[in-house]
Parts: sequence; C-alpha cells; structure tokens
Amino acid sequence: MSIQPLSSTAAPAITLHPVSFGHPDAIALNDRVQLEYAERYGDEGDVTPLDPTMFDAPRGLYLIAYDAAGTPLATGGWRTQDKNAEEYADGDAELKRMYVTPEARGLGLARRILAALEEDARAAGRVRMVLETGTKQPEAIALYLSSGYEPCAKFGHYRFEDLSRCYAKAL
Repeated sequence: MSIQPLSSTAAPAITLHPVSFGHPDAIALNDRVQLEYAERYGDEGDVTPLDPTMFDAPRGLYLIAYDAAGTPLATGGWRTQDKNAEEYADGDAELKRMYVTPEARGLGLARRILAALEEDARAAGRVRMVLETGTKQPEAIALYLSSGYEPCAKFGHYRFEDLSRCYAKAL
C-alpha cells in the first residue's frame, strides 16, 4: 500500500503507513485505546485474542496515520475471517483497533483509515467488512452508520454481551 497524504488548511499533512501490529507505535496506540475502553466500560479493555500476524498481507492490513513530524495519531486494521464457531461468514474481513488520539479527533482520520482498509480488504478478495463495537462508543457507531454499515447478527468474542453491537458492509 502506498503512503496516502491527507491535507487540509486546518491540519498538517497526514500519511497512512502500513505497519505490523507488533510495531512499537501500534503497541503504544493499542495501549491508549485499551485505557479508553477500560474508562468507558469499567473493565480491563478489549480482551479479544489478537496475534500480530493476523494483520499481515494478504490476510490483513494494519495502518497508522502519522503527522508531518512523525507523531502517530490514529490506527486501524482488518484481518481475514471465515465461517467459524464465533459466527463469522466466509469472505469476512474484520475491522479491529480503530482509534484516533484525542488530540487528532475531528480531522477525518478514522474515515480515511476506514476507506483505505475497505479498499485493501476488497482487493484481497474479501466480500464483507464486519466490526464489533459497544454502546458506550457512540462516536464509533455514528462513523460506521454514516459510512454505510448496517446492524447485523452478533459475532466474535463479545457476541453474548448486552453492550456489544455488530455491523457489516458489503465490499
């Protein structure tokens, strides 16, 4: 994936870089999102099992948005899922770890990362993007609904949780 500049008069140039989920910046951003999950839900954060290799091409992609100074501002990835006991379907791409740092919110970074991940998953032959979020993340729900995602049957690690919401979009 090529680096994609994002510029506006209100924000410095932003580039999207593919990285390993084990990259130090990915780990640092994941730690930040886990703290936010814990604050919102009052628990230890998202305990979905994730292996860094799950996001390696051609079975996934992990992106970080950096500003011109090299500061990591946002992240997101997709990983291949096929029919299994957690209620995924053949051809699914699962969106994971979408996060924008508080200081970079409102710059359109989540929408930019989401579009790049959808494009990459489609190019990899995936037919549906799926995601799980929670009721205490209204900003995320609004982003997904405005991006064409629709509620779907629950799947994944949190499929039996009352606060869990699942969404899907045909690619």
